[in-house]
This record gives sequence, C-alpha cells and structure tokens, in this order.
Amino acid sequence: MNRKDNIQNALSDEVLIDKIYLIRGQRIILDRDLAQLYNVETRVLKQAVRRNIDRFPEDFMFEMSDTELKDWRSQNVISNLDKKGLRYSPFCFTEQGVAMLSSVLNSKLAIQINIQIMRIFTRIRQFITDNTQVQLEIAELRNAVEILAKKQNSYDKSLDVLFNCLDLLQEKTEIRKQKEIEKIGFIIGNSK
Repeated sequence: MNRKDNIQNALSDEVLIDKIYLIRGQRIILDRDLAQLYNVETRVLKQAVRRNIDRFPEDFMFEMSDTELKDWRSQNVISNLDKKGLRYSPFCFTEQGVAMLSSVLNSKLAIQINIQIMRIFTRIRQFITDNTQVQLEIAELRNAVEILAKKQNSYDKSLDVLFNCLDLLQEKTEIRKQKEIEKIGFIIGNSK
C-alpha cells in the first residue's frame, strides 16, 4: 500500500469509527491504531508521547491496565497479538489527546487525520445528544399517553356508572309503568 492509498484509507469515516473504543467510560483510540493512521511505528508514537508526557494528562491519554487489556482482548477476539501490536498495554488517547498529538507529531498526514478524527468525535457527540433528545421526547410522549389512558379509564368508569344509573332508572320507569297500567280502568263493584 503506498502513502496516497494510506491517506485515503485513513480518512474514511468507517475506518476511523471502527477504531474508536469505549474504555473507562471514555471514547478512545489506541496508540497502535493512531500509529497505523499516521503511517509511523507504534514505538515511535509512544516515544514522542513519552518525550512530551506533560502535554498528556490522564484525561488526554492513559495506559490501559492489565485487567482492561485482558477484557479488551476478550471482547475483540485477537488471535495474533503480535500483528495487532498488543504485546504491551497500549496508550489510550481521548479526543483531547488526539488533538494534542498533532502538536507532537507535526506532519501533514497527522494533522489531516486529526482533523478527521475530531470531526468524527464531534459527530458521535452530536449523535448521542440527538439520541438523548429523542429519548426525552419519547419519554414525554409515553407520559402523555399514560395520562390520556388514565383519563380514558376514568371516563370509561364514569360512563359505566352513568349507564348503570340509566339502567336502574329505566327499570324503575318500567316498574312504574306496570303499576300505572294496573290502576287504569273502571273498578266495578265498589261504590263509595
């Protein structure tokens, strides 16, 4: 693969999105993936970071613990650790760490890729925000439907009571009519 193909591949959104993982509740990109995108060796990337470690506080970059690495390996089924570059605990770069890398690795390729990564992180945040808004709207609609259902249930009960009262009234009216029918007419034999 030549350098031009690498740039085009690296800038593909799908390629970049597939390299974003969730570790410690943060979206990160592993050092090996960034090194591949920047077209440098992972050890070179790590050396540059170690030389400028003051630029990478814990919320910018952290080293994956042995437990996290074991969990990550089990979730991502890695058959050949050497090919995946995971013989050692990788550095995990957050969005801010990726941005800081462009100042450490001052190459045009690194800058282009960082811009694309920043855009993808922004789109992911926007998607989560939009999704949260949709979830809130769905919850509001669900509450409104529940309120309407309760009101409908209340109306149904009120209508049942009303129909029962009408049935009772109709029964009383029919009984009264039957009594009135019996009284209508002449009474023979009794004169006062």
